[in-house]
Amino acid sequence: MEMTLRWYGSQFDSVTLEQIRQVPGVHGVITTLYDTKPGEVWERAAIHELKQEVEAAGLKIAGIESVNIHDAIKIGTPDREQYIENYITTLEHLGQEDIHMVCYNFMPVFDWTRTELARKRKDGSTVLAYTQEAVDALKPEDMFDSIGADSNGFVMPGWEPERMSRIKELFELYQDVDAEKLFDNLKYFLEKIMPVCDKYDINMAIHPDDPAWSVFGLPRIIINKENILRMMHMVDNPHNGVTFCSGSYGTNLANDLPDMIRSLQGRIHFAHVRNLKFNSPTDFEESAHLSADGSFDMYEIMKALYDIGFDGPIRPDHGRMIWGEVAMPGYGLYDRALGAAYLNGLWEAIEKSDLK
Repeated sequence: MEMTLRWYGSQFDSVTLEQIRQVPGVHGVITTLYDTKPGEVWERAAIHELKQEVEAAGLKIAGIESVNIHDAIKIGTPDREQYIENYITTLEHLGQEDIHMVCYNFMPVFDWTRTELARKRKDGSTVLAYTQEAVDALKPEDMFDSIGADSNGFVMPGWEPERMSRIKELFELYQDVDAEKLFDNLKYFLEKIMPVCDKYDINMAIHPDDPAWSVFGLPRIIINKENILRMMHMVDNPHNGVTFCSGSYGTNLANDLPDMIRSLQGRIHFAHVRNLKFNSPTDFEESAHLSADGSFDMYEIMKALYDIGFDGPIRPDHGRMIWGEVAMPGYGLYDRALGAAYLNGLWEAIEKSDLK
């Protein structure tokens, strides 16, 4: 496996490439053109410039997270054809720049949902958290206002102000989209882009819905083993794969994470590994990566990845805000660096145990 950190670009991230380069065992970043909007073509020159900046710091681009999907594609409106063509052009440009993994999601309206960005824990750290009761008490259009004050001045991915200002309109557009139609539209999109993925050896790694259940009545489909295997079979191409995010699939305690990993051998192209602490089945907070700090057995998750021969990029996912750091919630340097060191340690222990 290849340990990485997510990096939003020098204009948007409080963490520098120089700092990332000093995290032991981290040799690459998962990055993006953060100022592009869903549906826009990523110009090759902009990708090349980003790649040069990363490589000048002694790192490599291990993958892109995310080339976001325009709502027209998810909804299936007639103008989706143009947005799919734009997406194909972007994939061509990425392939021409020798970038071969794209993480994306197919979630309606909200890319991810949390009700708190800075829940204070007993140790004084702050974390992202979710309670279903808080969601049930909110109108969708009030969701951003309820957490915006805790964003530390950063624009959160998937919660861009211009998108949040269109919440009512977006809900109307998705009114007739149920889970079956969302599956159909995902299949249509994947079938259209697979030829360019085959040409440039680009692995498409779909990110699970977060949390793994319906929010505000919107359909969620990438939520469990049954649905993800359905997706693999409906477009049976090795480039059609997944981002295995333990924190997103793990929001549903019915999901057996190591079993899911083993069922997806050869189709996990990227991994986010993090821990959650559950206070109830619908009240969770993002803990430190250490198994003992949360509800997941991180050793078993990493061992399952090892057992299936996973050799793709992996990253510690959301970290706590610790040691007085002010950063994008979930994406500070310190706790993610601790997470990377911990996951590398688990991997080394598993690897050496296997050699005995």
